[in-house]
Amino acid sequence: MSLFLIILAAGDSKRLKSNTPKPFHIVNNMTLLEHSFNAFKDFDEIKKTIIVYNKKHKKHLDKLNLKNTLKVMGGKTRQESTFKALKRIKKMNCKKILIHDSARSAPSKDLINKIIYNLKKNHAVIPVIKINDATKRVKKNTIFKNIDRSSLRFSQTPQGFTYKKIYEKHIKNINTSFEDDSALFTKDEEKVVTITGSKKNLKITDKEDLNIFKSLKKGKTYSGIGFDIHRLVKGRKLYLGGIKIPFALGLLGHSDADPVLHALIDSLLGACKLGDIGKLFSNKNKKYKNIRSTILLKKVIELIQSKNFSINNIDINVITQKPKIKKYAKKMIDTISKICEINPNQINIKGKTTEKLGLIGKEKAIASEVIASVMKYD
Repeated sequence: MSLFLIILAAGDSKRLKSNTPKPFHIVNNMTLLEHSFNAFKDFDEIKKTIIVYNKKHKKHLDKLNLKNTLKVMGGKTRQESTFKALKRIKKMNCKKILIHDSARSAPSKDLINKIIYNLKKNHAVIPVIKINDATKRVKKNTIFKNIDRSSLRFSQTPQGFTYKKIYEKHIKNINTSFEDDSALFTKDEEKVVTITGSKKNLKITDKEDLNIFKSLKKGKTYSGIGFDIHRLVKGRKLYLGGIKIPFALGLLGHSDADPVLHALIDSLLGACKLGDIGKLFSNKNKKYKNIRSTILLKKVIELIQSKNFSINNIDINVITQKPKIKKYAKKMIDTISKICEINPNQINIKGKTTEKLGLIGKEKAIASEVIASVMKYD
């Protein structure tokens, strides 16, 4: 099954009444759009993800690292935005499609699995939840009718469809406007299979919804500490914090001997209870000989992300008599932030000396100690 995913993030966010567009509100160091995107990232069945964006929000989107995505500028309505995405992938051999609102940033893996499973034998599958409250029809703040809620349901996303079918429906209804894509099927009295949705899969419309989502996404915080030291020698390049430092001496080690990144790796692994750098990248393994530590850090970031950890902040001490690192700190922070996929303001770097004491004080070694804080999400 060739399955694609469309994430709709092209709304104007007026009801949220915020200067920040809704998809780019940050909760636990991630935007709402990233929360939605990450909900689907472990599904190998999804071959391509299409992000539909509002042209006014392009600068916000460009700041995000949404890997292997196709970006399509949205239209004036939800339906037009969806159609533009469907049209963009017409020649890409898509057989089945999931359509999801970025405003629903907490679809569970179980819910997504059920949609995909039921989509194998059906043309349209959507999640719904029962209405438990007494339901009234109101006009001018006055109830004028009680409504039997027994057959009523709230619909949610992601909604799944056979690509050919939903594309044809959009072509047929190109000048109309429906609230969701399943309505195009029910309009023609075609079967739409429903599965049980989740109250946690709420749609974020206003600030109250946003606060509820924040309470749902509270995770547990963990901290880790890392330390590393290497001897300065002739004939080696000096790498600190992922960048090359012009200096007469370099650091001796199996890899590029970057003590800042090595200490950072150990602090992250410690916080996530995933061992240490020696366990993952043994100095007895020839493939790590002279390897850049930026590559090792990237592998560690991929590992902790796969375990649902997110970095809160990183505090780094670079302990060296010479060279002084003040003028290199910003470049180090920028390099580390890109690899860790976090904002530079989540990283702090301080230069320290040992007042000419010990190997470091005699300019024979450089060390680093790092404390990292991470958050684990369910």
